[in-house]
Amino acid sequence: MRLYVVQHGEAVPREVDPDRPLSEKGRLDVERLAAFLARLGVRVERLCHSGKTRARQTAELLQWAVAPRRRPEERQGLGPEDPVAPWAAEVEAWGEDALIAGHMPFVGRLVGLLAAGDENRAVAAFVPGTAVCLERNPDGGWAVVWMVRPELLAKEE
Repeated sequence: MRLYVVQHGEAVPREVDPDRPLSEKGRLDVERLAAFLARLGVRVERLCHSGKTRARQTAELLQWAVAPRRRPEERQGLGPEDPVAPWAAEVEAWGEDALIAGHMPFVGRLVGLLAAGDENRAVAAFVPGTAVCLERNPDGGWAVVWMVRPELLAKEE
């Protein structure tokens, strides 16, 4: 099983729009990420987001590439400061590939807990629009297979 953990794309400042939708750069970064995932042939059975506008928009932009027949699910407990242990336990029960679109520091702590057994260990250097691919090993542990940040995808064009 693979789990794709994505930090939402760059959002506009709260002073511009308190709802904090994706900025133009954030939208472009996530569109590039979607195209990258499509080229890799990534498909997921589950696509979850926090419900905050920027995470919802990120999930919606990724949906065509990774889950064309699925609707992104708004889920509780994916906020920036939410505890990661309940999500780690839930993910352990899943048998199919999934994608979670969320926020820092939550996504960083989730990757740390799954890959290193310590939510306070920085395993991946997230910036808005980053994706980390984790794979469950036969022994039940998790390993980082790859990660990609927006500046790498911008160089592909």
